[in-house]
Amino acid sequence: MNSTSYPQAERRRPLSRSDFKAFRDIPTRWMDVDIYGHVNNVQYLSFFDTAVNGWYVANGLLDPRTSPEVFLVVETGCHYFAELTFPSVVSAGLKIEKLGSSSIVFRVGLFAGEEPETAAHGRFVHVLVDRKTRRPMPISENARGILSSLMT
Repeated sequence: MNSTSYPQAERRRPLSRSDFKAFRDIPTRWMDVDIYGHVNNVQYLSFFDTAVNGWYVANGLLDPRTSPEVFLVVETGCHYFAELTFPSVVSAGLKIEKLGSSSIVFRVGLFAGEEPETAAHGRFVHVLVDRKTRRPMPISENARGILSSLMT
């Protein structure tokens, strides 16, 4: 039997609170927990979505019902380090790693309450699109000014 050797990827490590620019608290729900007693992995991406879109709304960048442009997810990924549970509060840290002409690359960290390191963190990429046509739209200078507060 032949074996192919692949280079080992560097193991990801948790990030700390100081790696993020803003935080949003999200309570866990009974329905988030799976049969193993911890928050199911798919919910972590839901927390990413809730944190980012909640930040947009709080900063006047999005009204989900009426904005002529909306942000669509085009890529996600997550690295897990520790369990999240119910009942508890997840503190979602946000920072922007790249601000393109119509795209935004977020790093989102999920912390169990006040823990100093991420239970999970990942990448969350949004593209600003016209609500009706779903075609990419340039991010306005006003929005760039607000978004820059989350830049690394």
